[in-house]
Parts: sequence; C-alpha cells; structure tokens
Amino acid sequence: MWSEKHRPKNISDMVGNEESRSAIVEWFTKWKKGTKPLLLIGPPGIGKTTIAYLTAKQFGYDMIGLNASDVRSKSRINEILSPVLGNVTILGSPMIFVDEVDGIHGRGDYGGAEALIKILKEPTVPIVLAANTDDSDKMKSIKKVVKTISFRPIAPRLLRIYLENILTKETAKLSPGAVIKVIDKSRGDIRSMINLAQSLVTGFNPQTEKSFESINVEDGVNAFFKANSIDEARGVLYSMQIEPRQKIDAFYSSIITSKLDNKTLGKHLEVISRADVLYGKIMKTQNWRLLRYLNDILIELYQKDDRIRYTQYNLSWPLLNRIRWDGRKIKALSLILAKNLHLSASAVATICLPYVLLCMKNKKLKLDLEETFGDILEKEMELIK
Repeated sequence: MWSEKHRPKNISDMVGNEESRSAIVEWFTKWKKGTKPLLLIGPPGIGKTTIAYLTAKQFGYDMIGLNASDVRSKSRINEILSPVLGNVTILGSPMIFVDEVDGIHGRGDYGGAEALIKILKEPTVPIVLAANTDDSDKMKSIKKVVKTISFRPIAPRLLRIYLENILTKETAKLSPGAVIKVIDKSRGDIRSMINLAQSLVTGFNPQTEKSFESINVEDGVNAFFKANSIDEARGVLYSMQIEPRQKIDAFYSSIITSKLDNKTLGKHLEVISRADVLYGKIMKTQNWRLLRYLNDILIELYQKDDRIRYTQYNLSWPLLNRIRWDGRKIKALSLILAKNLHLSASAVATICLPYVLLCMKNKKLKLDLEETFGDILEKEMELIK
C-alpha cells in the first residue's frame, strides 16, 4: 500500500499537528523512570502510530507494540509485560506502545483495564498509548494516570501538498477534481486519503461508489451483510477505506465467530483464502495494481445474513485461550520429538505430530512410556516458562 510505502521515515517528514509532535519529542527527551505515560488521542489515520514508531527509533528504544486484544485480560498483560518490566536491563531499552487502547473496555475485558492502569501508575519504561476516543469510563480512569496529547484532523491544504508529493513519486496522475474529492472524503484522515487515491489510480471506478461515505470497519462489515443487493454490498466494500490486511481480517474474524452452518462457513472461508492468497502475492511481488481485484473477491462473501456481525478480534476468548495453552504443550512436545527424529520442531508439528495424535486417538499407539514422557514434557514446559 502507498500508505505503508510512503510512511514518513523521520518525524520531520510528518505533516500537521506540529505542537503535538513537539510535545511528544519533549516528553521523550525528558523521560526518566516514573514519568507519566503518554496517551495520544485523535481520529484514525492521522499519524499516532507512526510517530510512536519514529520516536522509538529516534531515541534508541526497542518498541514492543501491542493492541487492545493483547491487554484485555490481567493474565495476558502479566504474560506479555511482566517479563519486560522486570528485566529491563536484560532486554536492552524497551518501550511499550499500546494501540487502540480504547478497545480494551467492553464484554471482552477480563480485568485488563485495571491491570494496565496499575502498570501505568508505576512505569519503569516509556509507555505510549493511542486511542481514537476517550469517552468511555475505562478511558476516563486511564486518563487520570497519563499525560494526554490530542491530535486533530490534518488541514486540507496540507493534505493536498502531501498527496501531490506522493503522486509525483509514483509518477501517477489524478485530475484536479479527483484530488479535491479524495481530500474531501478523507476528512483529515491521511491514511484514508492515500488509500483512496491509490484505489483511483489503480482502476477503481468511482461511479460504483454511489452515495456511500467512508465508513469504519465495524459499520462496514455489518452493513455488508445487511445490504439489500450485491451492488449495495459492493458500495460498502469500496467505502471501507482501510488497509487490505485489516479488511480481510475483519471479515475473517466476523465469519469465524458467527454461528453458521458448515456449508456456509466453508464457502466463506474459501473466499477469504483466495483473498489472502491475492494479498500475499501483492506483498511478495509489490504489484499493487492487483489490489483492484481484492474487492472483486470479497464481494463473493455477500449474502444477506443476520447471523454475521462484526467481531473485532480474530477468535473468541475461550478459543484463543485454548490455542494459547495447547500451543505451549504442542511446542514442548515438538521440541522433544524433534531431538529424537533429527528434524526441526516446525516440521514435527506440521508433519509428524498430526499422525502421532491420530494414532493415540485411535488407540493404535501403545503408551508404555507415558509416565516417562510425561516427566520429560513437564521439564520441557518448565524450561519454556
């Protein structure tokens, strides 16, 4: 995507919000143990994440990037952050960045907000948070223990200069009217502006867009499956001016967590797989003109279906938890078998282990060494921990 290809390499390359950017640089310059963490508030696509990465690079920090799904539970926070906060000297110069922290609240919050606030009160490393809004009760609690810096939508004149610079670098052209339309529809969202401009340059026909305005991920997925016609659904797809990876993931997570019959689920996952293959090819070849075909693939998901509703994170918490703990056991088992079979752990996990488990399930494999194996596995687990 152009938005990634032309992401600023230095803080000075960014546009707009000069005072906010200066305040962030000053915060990093004066940071010491115990300094209040930063909370960056502002609409999506205006550079909050970008400046976090750039300041980390400029001040020599190793950034550990998280999002709301990583900090929704107390146990998950302890699992990820405790090693960082407790072994700062061993890990070099870590800095923690939590994106979309306003997504931490809601029914999926298993004590994550409270655990995060406790860490924010006694920071031992630089901590930067980013959020689109701060109007929830959980965000009000977080704001009490952080220094807040607000970001505003980028001014249209600055957007035009920035966009024309990118078009020049790409040797691409848009008519003056198309440039004005792109800037107007972006509403100060620089990422949305660049993505829409790239769509227009690579072949998107704005006539198919009809009257749809730019919409966010949640509204887009829900509107797609509520659409009364395939043309309306197509308009919704083009109105979701987000990164292609994010668009694919949004449909995948929403479909996989909905209560669908096996036939419908299989059909949808086949479409998602083809979309994922296309995106993989784009990333491998950097042939971004192929992006024009992504929505043509995703439109095959369309059917008016009240069972499918947007789910923000890839899988339900019980399933994620199951994968997390079973994954540790599988990793430990793979390491043991790899040593004896002289293979890599990944080869064992993908090729050998499924057959071993199948034999165990069908009682075709004698488990005379179960106790010994269990002892070894327990030791391996302790090492991994």
